[in-house]
Amino acid sequence: MPRIVAGFLCLLALATTPARGYEAPRDGAATISAHGSALQPVEYPDHTDLTYALDRKGTKTPIRTTADWEFRRSHILDNVARVMGPFPGEPHRVPLEVKLVDEVKVGNLTRRKVTYQSDAADRVPAYIFLPADKPTGKLPGILALHQTTKIGKDEPAGLGNKDMAYGLELAQRGYVVIVPDYPSFGEHKYNFARSGYASGSMKAVWDNVRAVDLLESLPDVDAKRIGVVGHSLGGHNALFTALHDSRLKAVVSNCGFCSMRKDDLPSWTGPVYMPRIKSDFGNDVNKLPFDFHEIVAAIAPRAVLAIAAEKDTDFDASGVRDVMAAAAVVYKLHKADDRLSAHYPKGPHAFPLDARKTAYEFLDKHLKK
Repeated sequence: MPRIVAGFLCLLALATTPARGYEAPRDGAATISAHGSALQPVEYPDHTDLTYALDRKGTKTPIRTTADWEFRRSHILDNVARVMGPFPGEPHRVPLEVKLVDEVKVGNLTRRKVTYQSDAADRVPAYIFLPADKPTGKLPGILALHQTTKIGKDEPAGLGNKDMAYGLELAQRGYVVIVPDYPSFGEHKYNFARSGYASGSMKAVWDNVRAVDLLESLPDVDAKRIGVVGHSLGGHNALFTALHDSRLKAVVSNCGFCSMRKDDLPSWTGPVYMPRIKSDFGNDVNKLPFDFHEIVAAIAPRAVLAIAAEKDTDFDASGVRDVMAAAAVVYKLHKADDRLSAHYPKGPHAFPLDARKTAYEFLDKHLKK
């Protein structure tokens, strides 16, 4: 059995209290509409036009201020909850009860394999990379999320495809990094049929929020400088997590999304993702209550980089351009134009060195002093 390391656990248990920037579900439409009660969500016929907000009577009001935008943003969160299910609240924030499985030295780093209690029913396996020697000051932190791969967290940790070793490489670059398994991948055994979550996407979001709890509780981590990076599955998972957790100050999504209108919608409907796209919305993009234009915009004014390969056959690069152009309006409203960026390498669905270099420089710009 894994052994509990008392000193390590004591530090990590700090994350059982509400964290800075943690966004609990509101008492209004997000919780109510997600459970299908009488309060109807505000639906938008056009998810690409982020210049206006609707009231419950359908009256359109132009968005001229960031306060106006928050009204529209609340509707985005409500509509995401209709598909993913409600974002868990504080009753789900059980003690982390971190257990150390093993610890090895990797160059000038220490790699710890741990498990942590995400909710009352589930423990999540993860790697944590720390400097082997005590740093002189607090370091920025990174949540690194893997692609669809059987080995899960092992790949970003440098134990698989070397072009996917972004967790290890960012640790070598001076970040404290946590790399969790997505539910049902790697060592995270998970039965979606018995899940209390409406979607695998929301379960993963909550696991990631708890990973940030763990990360920010570490004494070497500057809790005000935490970012997230992911490829493919990890790329859209990074956006979904940042949407719900404002502690993530910089987001990199590599080959992780495009406009739903330019994607294969049924591919999103498995238990790992969002079954309600099929069961509640009939795989009809015209009925789907949100799109990535809104997801990216709702992260403003925090930093977002989308890397979209021109020859990606999973996520159409033109669909990423559509998303980024729409979101740019909201970033401009926040006077945060320089925090929204896109890079379009010529290759296929991958994370090659030049793209990783762009990602790392972006994270350095927004997270390092």
